[in-house]
Amino acid sequence: MRILHTSDWHLGRSFHGYSLVDHTRQVLAALTEMVRREKVDVVLIAGDVFDHANPAAVQYQILEEQLLALRQAGAAVIAISGNHDNPLRLGFQSTWAARSNVHIITAKDGFRHPITIPDAHGEVDFYGIAYLEPRQSTALYAGAHCESQQALLTAVTAEIRELAAQRGNRAVVLAHCFAVGSGQQEHPEEAAGLHRDITAGGIDYVDAANFAGFSYAALGHLHGRQTLAPHVRYSGAPVYFSFGEVHRERGVWLVDLDAAGVSEVTWRALPVPRPLTRLRGTLEELLQLPGSDDWVEATLTDAVLPAEPMRQLQQIFPFCAALRHEPPEQQLASDAVSSYRERIAEKTPLQVAEGFLEFVRAGQPASELERELLAAAQTEDQDAN
Repeated sequence: MRILHTSDWHLGRSFHGYSLVDHTRQVLAALTEMVRREKVDVVLIAGDVFDHANPAAVQYQILEEQLLALRQAGAAVIAISGNHDNPLRLGFQSTWAARSNVHIITAKDGFRHPITIPDAHGEVDFYGIAYLEPRQSTALYAGAHCESQQALLTAVTAEIRELAAQRGNRAVVLAHCFAVGSGQQEHPEEAAGLHRDITAGGIDYVDAANFAGFSYAALGHLHGRQTLAPHVRYSGAPVYFSFGEVHRERGVWLVDLDAAGVSEVTWRALPVPRPLTRLRGTLEELLQLPGSDDWVEATLTDAVLPAEPMRQLQQIFPFCAALRHEPPEQQLASDAVSSYRERIAEKTPLQVAEGFLEFVRAGQPASELERELLAAAQTEDQDAN
């Protein structure tokens, strides 16, 4: 069996205000052609199909077109909801779609109902774990302490392993989560940065060891490809969504299964409709460069921000989408930004909020009344949760 692993389509997302509809259609058309050319049997979409909980009508149209094209190319499709998806909207008419071998798994307990697809070596069971918010998933394990992503995914994957052992088939898992492990990582700096961001925001990470024992784990959530173990991988997003992804190749994993499990995993690049370019220098220096149709982020180092810099830049770089100003005296200060997350890691949410007020007011600390209001808001939030 040959599997194509993709994720994080984020249909409906824009790039600094520019529509990505045409780019998305172009890339997904190339993905479909790859399915046909490589004789893919199953396409896995590991969450965040949409970018918003209430997608525009055109995004539903793109999804419908793509699912139909994948089926016409000869592949079954299995998708799960991610944290950006509205499960009810993504899962609308999924019962009918399943009759056409398009399986959209959005129910919290969907992993308890594997999708079974046969091949020359027997049967493969696909367990789709829709994105689970611990506080909204207590009914899955009544009485158990699953108050974090780690605890919840540990319980879910343990249940899947038990079910897989009973069924005796090869088991492939889809999950949308932030997994960390000690294995190879193509872009470890992305995972490290997300680790700090997510744990600081109160959202837990999960141990990649939870996916031990499965033939393959197709993960979604990170936008750059990652290999946590030979059988545990992120495909990343097929389209660029931010300049922070400038060095992340866009593509998919092709996964071949034999009778024992994974026999080979191959990376296949996808076309890039418009590359990312980051430029740095004075406005005069940048205006001397050759023109380009890339997405451009320009960082100006002029001591004083010139007049109408974006208008001038877009005469040379029509898709200059982001402009930053870092005069020489601010460059030293920017070196300290990377340590900000470390500085707040040990602070309480209340201390972080007070520090923010002091920062945006040029050193004026929170008043006693403001501290009381912040404390009351925090208490109310905790009670609500």
